Amino acid sequence: MTTSTIPYALIVDDDAIILMDLNGILTEAGFRCYEANHGDAARAMLPRHAANITLLFSDVEMPGDTDGFALARHVAETYPWIEIVIASGRIKPGAGDMPANATFLGKPFTAQMVHDHLRRTLPDGKKPEPLLRAV
Repeated sequence: MTTSTIPYALIVDDDAIILMDLNGILTEAGFRCYEANHGDAARAMLPRHAANITLLFSDVEMPGDTDGFALARHVAETYPWIEIVIASGRIKPGAGDMPANATFLGKPFTAQMVHDHLRRTLPDGKKPEPLLRAV
């Protein structure tokens, strides 16, 4: 895979350690990563970078006006080509919280759990090469 075909992920979490860990997990999975520490910052970044982004991976509970569910709905409506994974250790999505194309992953998670989740949920055309390899 050439550098120009490496997909981007936008990681959104207010916990700096989780943000750093997710960056490593998604980089290992074959993504380049943009980071935002809350939903409002992610919304501000999207107009500049959305054309390059294949995956949004967001926490639910964050400071500011845009929680992870609101961010997911905004991305699904405005940038429908972006795949969405929402993660939380405290909140499970209820009816209408997430757009139909979004998936949920409980925290805590391991790199293997994230990679397996992405292998199952991402369309083949959006999986980076490392996720296409047999496990």
